[in-house]
Amino acid sequence: MLKLLSLCSRIVLVMATVTPSAWAGPTLDRIKRTGQITLAHRESSVPFSYVLPDKKPVGYSLDLCLKIAEAVRKKIGAPSLTPVFLLVTTANRIGTVAEGKADLECGSTTNNAERRQTVDFTVPHYIAGARYLVRADSTIDDLQNFAGKKVVSTQNTTPLKAIEFANRERLLRINILQAPDHATGVEMVERNDADAFVMDDVLLYGLIAGRPDPSKLKVVGKFLTIEPLAIMLSKDDPEFKAIADEEMKRLIYSHEIHEIYAKWFLRPIPPKNVPLNLPMNYLLKDFWKYPTAIVPF
Repeated sequence: MLKLLSLCSRIVLVMATVTPSAWAGPTLDRIKRTGQITLAHRESSVPFSYVLPDKKPVGYSLDLCLKIAEAVRKKIGAPSLTPVFLLVTTANRIGTVAEGKADLECGSTTNNAERRQTVDFTVPHYIAGARYLVRADSTIDDLQNFAGKKVVSTQNTTPLKAIEFANRERLLRINILQAPDHATGVEMVERNDADAFVMDDVLLYGLIAGRPDPSKLKVVGKFLTIEPLAIMLSKDDPEFKAIADEEMKRLIYSHEIHEIYAKWFLRPIPPKNVPLNLPMNYLLKDFWKYPTAIVPF
């Protein structure tokens, strides 16, 4: 018993003497040296990450990134830490993080096995599923009905790969088009250049809410995919990832993240102050019972 007490005392002493300087690694070293943390954001991924008319980036994912940034500041013992915002696209977001140009990507990026070969992710903050945005007068309501039609998705996204796979497997003869960003995909449907835009359902609802006349569009169909969305960070930097994972779990266990979720999914959001009215789905609720950065996809 005395030996056990002595061992416990030594452990407590070691923990008490851990200083901010013990947190090291390439990302943390750069952040400490520059006094800045670079947060990559998107232009139109409502409500996760988007830009207001005054060019200010906002969103659910950005709020979470700012929480992680504050956790980093405390861990490294910095008196202040300045967030630097960097606009990225679907095409360059992964490369931007992999090359160290951004410390966190605060968007709507799916954590999957292919991407984990290049970058890493923290605990998912949303679980979405790809569905279809169509014009309100469209009679199409599921994948099979798009046979021979034109369907657009955004370049370098998992919904694009999913619709391409389904098209091949089911011999649907869908004419699949690619848009450079989400907003362009919606505009193509509005102009009748495409019969549907396939993307994560939550993004579709956000895009509809931001259109001049939301009543002209609707979301239809069953889930084509299940998408665990997570904040992206550099691969092979365990010290930085440990801080991000720890903060995400703290936000989840404390339910602080529920308030942030309500802010962006249940209440009016800028710039039009229109609510998405999207309650938390059962997939996310279940996942957050035992939050982890490990996903089986």
